[in-house]
Amino acid sequence: MTPEQNRKKTVKIIVTTHKKYRMPADPMYLPIHVGAAIEKTGEGQEPDLGYVKDNIGANISSRNPYFCELTGLYWAWKHLHTDYIGLVHYRRHFRGNGKTHRSGIRGDIFDKVLTYRELEPMLGKYKVFVPAKRFYVIESLYSHYEHSHYIEHLDKTRAILEAKYPEYVPAFDKVMAERSGHMFNMMIMERELLNEYCTWLFDILFTLENQVDIRNYSYFQGRYCGRVGELILNVWLCYQVESGRLQKSDIKVLPYLYVEHVNWWKKGKKFLRAKFLHEKYEVQ
Repeated sequence: MTPEQNRKKTVKIIVTTHKKYRMPADPMYLPIHVGAAIEKTGEGQEPDLGYVKDNIGANISSRNPYFCELTGLYWAWKHLHTDYIGLVHYRRHFRGNGKTHRSGIRGDIFDKVLTYRELEPMLGKYKVFVPAKRFYVIESLYSHYEHSHYIEHLDKTRAILEAKYPEYVPAFDKVMAERSGHMFNMMIMERELLNEYCTWLFDILFTLENQVDIRNYSYFQGRYCGRVGELILNVWLCYQVESGRLQKSDIKVLPYLYVEHVNWWKKGKKFLRAKFLHEKYEVQ
């Protein structure tokens, strides 16, 4: 085994947040204050959460209302140099085995968050890690977006692919017809692959941003670039596998968890009202 093969792979997973929050203790996690460029205190100053800000160096922090956690991904892409780079949310994490009480608090949900010790044996074996798929059962990804948001976002995205990346159009159509997908813009990727993905992703989203008029959008609906991003991650992966760039065995699906209570009844009602009454989502 060469020294390079014997070297432990390095990983940095950004935890995107807009507020002070409890963070995983493992040093592979890097909290990132997203949207730092546009947040102000009552005195008109940038708030200091004690985290790295996404408006340092090359950044798109000011576009956070539209790109959501992807302003953090952009920052990580431009500034991190570890072997693997990933993204999670302050309330949503990849799940580890949770067998030890690392925090010393029995029943602590953060004991179940994935650690480097749990991830490290899989590095090198897998090139991409994604969260378990979210299933919509009675909706395709396309129809769910149509009922919940503004379908022009996906139609324009397809047109952008036709113009710039026509080889991806069959993968787009296939993914949009499916009833499940890897969501939340969560992933861990080899750095080289992440560079390729982000180059493709942000080229599409910047083009889309220039084509959508959001003047009559609510704040919630204005977050369309982030939503399109989570869908087309599936498109990118589908194309990589079907073109032979990646094998299915290169991709590892990991469970994920919420560290806060989720009102599934409320979410389910919103889902059904969007499907059958055509009431678009307006609040999280």
